[in-house]
Amino acid sequence: MVQFDDDKGNKKLDELRHEEEEQLVEMLAQSKYGVPYINLLTTIVENDALRVIPEADARAHGVAGFKIIGKNLHVAVHSPAQEGLSALMQDLEGEGYHITLYMCSQASLNKAWERYKEISLATESRAGSLDVSGETLITLGEQIKTMDDMTRIVGDVSKENKSHKISRMLEIIMAGAISLGASDVHIEPEEDRARLRFRLDGVLNDVLFFGLDVYKMLNTRLKLLSGMKLTSSQTAQDGRFSIWMKEDEISIRSSMIPGTYGESIVMRILNPKSIRVKLEDLGMQTNLFEIIMREIKKPNGMILITGPTGSGKTTTLYAFLQKIYSPDIKIITIEDPVEYHLTGITQTQTESEKGYTFLEGLRSALRQDPDIIMVGEIRDAETAKIAVESALTGHLVFSTLHTNNAAGVIPRLIDLEVNPKIMTSALSLSIAQRLVRKLCTYCKKERPATPEEIAKLKKIIVDAEAEGKNMKSYGVTPDQTFVVWDAVGCEKCHKTGYKGRLGVFEAIYNDEAISVLIPNNPSEREIKKVSEKQGLLDMKEDGVVKILKGITSLAEVESVVDFDED
Repeated sequence: MVQFDDDKGNKKLDELRHEEEEQLVEMLAQSKYGVPYINLLTTIVENDALRVIPEADARAHGVAGFKIIGKNLHVAVHSPAQEGLSALMQDLEGEGYHITLYMCSQASLNKAWERYKEISLATESRAGSLDVSGETLITLGEQIKTMDDMTRIVGDVSKENKSHKISRMLEIIMAGAISLGASDVHIEPEEDRARLRFRLDGVLNDVLFFGLDVYKMLNTRLKLLSGMKLTSSQTAQDGRFSIWMKEDEISIRSSMIPGTYGESIVMRILNPKSIRVKLEDLGMQTNLFEIIMREIKKPNGMILITGPTGSGKTTTLYAFLQKIYSPDIKIITIEDPVEYHLTGITQTQTESEKGYTFLEGLRSALRQDPDIIMVGEIRDAETAKIAVESALTGHLVFSTLHTNNAAGVIPRLIDLEVNPKIMTSALSLSIAQRLVRKLCTYCKKERPATPEEIAKLKKIIVDAEAEGKNMKSYGVTPDQTFVVWDAVGCEKCHKTGYKGRLGVFEAIYNDEAISVLIPNNPSEREIKKVSEKQGLLDMKEDGVVKILKGITSLAEVESVVDFDED
């Protein structure tokens, strides 16, 4: 007897109705009312914008404020023809607000109105205002140029005994982190104090210590700001909030996990400026750059990037997309999560609890007739198979894979049950990368290499030349005078000796020799041996070139690349 899953069927119907409603509202917004459409289900609703219009007025007029920059208030409305809406807008304008109207669905409004619960909770809290003003952060950022500035200003405020101390301290922490280019902020309680640290160029740096009383108030404030539960301290929680600085939205992803002395707090800073790295600035050698440019201009194929978490894979993928974007092509991304928004590109975010995985996202994206698809990560056999098939059917596919090096991509795809015969036509390029810190140009110190360092560097150059690679074309030879540079530390680099990061890369492209090898289920060693004839540097050799040119230090490259690996 046939069994019908009513719950699944009803869920599907609800999803279809919701999609139809959104499409209808979008059409009416443009054709009937001439206002932009907004979907608040996929947009951050700011508490500061929401609280401008009282909940009773918002529900009565079918509106919700969702974004505010200074006095510029963005308001979503279910119907621009709603009775009494004009009077409400006039009242807001009388208070000095400049209103931009958007049209949205009822589901969007319901989602926004749910946030009023957080506002009422915040109002009842002694913590007071939750404002994180972009203008204030800009002013503070101008005062914070070095880590010493940061330590001094936060330290001074933490000793104050004023009602707004915590708000001020949070503003300074965020302003300092953004100004100094930190990727995340860590607040960690210890037995009798709390530690504040910034991650700069991938390395954590102590800023200062402060009392546990200050930590507890910061903890409460951040929970309110991030939409977390105030009463929950024994389970991990995630949240987010946004900071608008001029026209840029900086998204802050907050995470709290319980620890021995309290909850460890991490705020990841997703600054759009940090992702806007040009492909030319990633640190690729000229011949690899030319190969990548050739491959990303093709109408179909697959380019895979490998490397551990935090090795810059997403930045490289975004650099590809920005390099080839034009209004006449359709680009869709499936990400987990969408960390940075790219203009002109359709970006979607996986939600596994709702069934929207990389696999479902890829299937849905293919129905949108895209030219280029970016899949955040290939994790399973089904996703791998569909991605490969997409590359064969007129799509250019970018994605990431977990392997240690470029040669590991082919065996990994075979492990994921991809047909090797199909792979030969689909796979265009495998790239592996790591991130190294660049030496500060103001304080780096030159010195002759030690005998041990010379032996290490010379061996890699000699081995590369034995494989047929023209190391002289990269500006290094086995017979040169070996000079290296050390990190020193100054005010310009926050006394770390390093400023900024770049990649060390290796790549294997799918030429005739590799295509012949793939159907035989080759090992990494076999693939690497055959690929040596392509003349591209591996990560060791790329690192050595950057060391001898004074771009980075030997210690930095050795921290991410195994010099003894064959």
